[in-house]
Amino acid sequence: MNRKTLFAALACALLVFSMLGCGATNHLQSVTLTASFINGVAPTGQSGFFNLDGLGGTIQLLATANYSNGKQVPLHGQQVTYTMIVDPDAPYAVAGDGSYVSLSAPPQTAQVSVTGLVTATEPAECTWVNMAQPPATTPSWAFVGDYLVTASYQGITSQPVYIPVASAAGIESTTNPTGQCGPSPTS
Repeated sequence: MNRKTLFAALACALLVFSMLGCGATNHLQSVTLTASFINGVAPTGQSGFFNLDGLGGTIQLLATANYSNGKQVPLHGQQVTYTMIVDPDAPYAVAGDGSYVSLSAPPQTAQVSVTGLVTATEPAECTWVNMAQPPATTPSWAFVGDYLVTASYQGITSQPVYIPVASAAGIESTTNPTGQCGPSPTS
């Protein structure tokens, strides 16, 4: 081996090793979970929680892998595992008489598919309570129950998203004359 070939080989090896230490690596750092569609419509200005509105209503979740080089890659299909549980901090639904009952565990009331599609199923539930007091004539909503959904990919789990349910009717009152359950999709 001549000196030029040896020098070129050493220069290439040095370049490869120096790139490894300068951010050329591409490691998975986190997974982010959000909603890409709610009942077929892209959400605007909403994050953290997404209302599951109407029996058969859907929320399409989107998991994104975030890498150390800044690259973000949407995850599809069987690449990611979705987990849905009743939120232990908000485990209630509202009965027709206004009392609180335990929110049903999935797949009752809501289920998540392997593709991240959350669907409202039977039995219908309302996890929203109207906090407005007369003389108000419009409701003021707070949820007392929701599901937590996370996405896992290559051993990393996303932050949870919170999904309250409005698949049943709410309680009709002077502050909720239409008997709706939770905020309308446009509010």
